Amino acid sequence: MGRKVVLDVDTGTDDAVAIMFAALHPELDLLGVTTVNGNVPLENTTDNTLRVLDWIGCSDVPVHPGVPHPIARFGFPGGRHFDTEDEHDPHGIALPIPAPRTAARDTGAVEYLVETLRATTEPITLVPVGPLSNVATALAVDPTVAGAVEELVVMGGSHAVANVTASAEFNIWADPEAANVVLSADFARRTLVTLDATHRALVPRRTCDALESLGTPAGTAAARFISHRIKAYEQTTAGAAPVHDVVCTAYLVAPEVISTQHLPVAVETASPLTVGRTVIDTRPATKAEPNAHVALDADADLLNDLLLSTFAREAA
Repeated sequence: MGRKVVLDVDTGTDDAVAIMFAALHPELDLLGVTTVNGNVPLENTTDNTLRVLDWIGCSDVPVHPGVPHPIARFGFPGGRHFDTEDEHDPHGIALPIPAPRTAARDTGAVEYLVETLRATTEPITLVPVGPLSNVATALAVDPTVAGAVEELVVMGGSHAVANVTASAEFNIWADPEAANVVLSADFARRTLVTLDATHRALVPRRTCDALESLGTPAGTAAARFISHRIKAYEQTTAGAAPVHDVVCTAYLVAPEVISTQHLPVAVETASPLTVGRTVIDTRPATKAEPNAHVALDADADLLNDLLLSTFAREAA
């Protein structure tokens, strides 16, 4: 079996691509998926996750619904609320594949994370690609579970590129206090895949065409999801789009897909103007202790090649 992975997702289109990659790549063993509010409300992130796994024939992967709101705020910092439809994801509420045939597990995400990490005798890689509410809550229940994580790979944050506000990336902004907890916890290795990196690894229309031509469930779905993203990003990255979350799962099998620096990272939780900003200290002479391996660049050609080779596969 391959590298053991637990994904934590707020499934819209880019999470869906990351889930398919983790479920189908032969070097990865997807133990489970936990869902959290973010791109869309929790009910929909869970439904979308089940849709994706059913569609590619991986309905045996357990899905555990998680935290329905930020750990310290019951609305978005910017005034929007988790119980209303959000326009952050370019597709909207439901992914354009059939409704799920399977159901989520009764065990909630936090309980699943704590129990799985307490019980494991093998290293587990935890990959949160949405707001960090589930991970922070699990740490509040048992801070020692961080020691069972071989590597924490987070899609979140930014240095020179932002999206939801002028200074913040969505996943960190949606629950900045949770991000602060996770960045302060005792993980052996923490890798932060920022918008700076994901916007360097764009997926173009020609890759969508190639994915579609594969004729596999994953290839067809990935082409559909990424095409939606390309339309949404037409004003900024014409003919291509970032597929943020799959950069994290691609990194698990090809670390060279991103370029990292070991840097100090902090999260702004107070300022109304910059709440959710990841303050990444790149100064050569800084006295701050580095706490994350921060990706600020990525290899687009390698990512596109990995998408095509992985989505040519079908579930056993």
